[in-house]
Amino acid sequence: QVQLVESGGGLVQAGGSLRLSCAASGRTFGSYAMGWFRQAPGKEREVVGHITWIGGSPYYAESVKGRFTIARDNVKNMGSLQMNSLKPEDTAVYYCAAAPRGLSPSLSAYPSQYNYWGQGTQVTVSS
Repeated sequence: QVQLVESGGGLVQAGGSLRLSCAASGRTFGSYAMGWFRQAPGKEREVVGHITWIGGSPYYAESVKGRFTIARDNVKNMGSLQMNSLKPEDTAVYYCAAAPRGLSPSLSAYPSQYNYWGQGTQVTVSS
């Protein structure tokens, strides 16, 4: 199993930045693809982006492309989500998740493909 713990959420004004971290423990984090998702009140969980187990070029949802950056460090068992130019519509609970490294890129945007989830961290962007 993999245990994931997110941190770094908080309240920020529109235009500001936050950096979320995802600390992994248990099985080797480097064996898993990593995804970042978010869920706003009354809405379904949606993908923010994901990165393969080897750390190739991340995929980003159109709504965050150019503003958010996903990275991972398999030596430190850490993942991160750098969020810049935040907007009120980015307000949500953010989750990191892990999936088997063989996950097809065409399926990486679906929450159901991820086996392990963190507890989530709240991000609130005020206007």
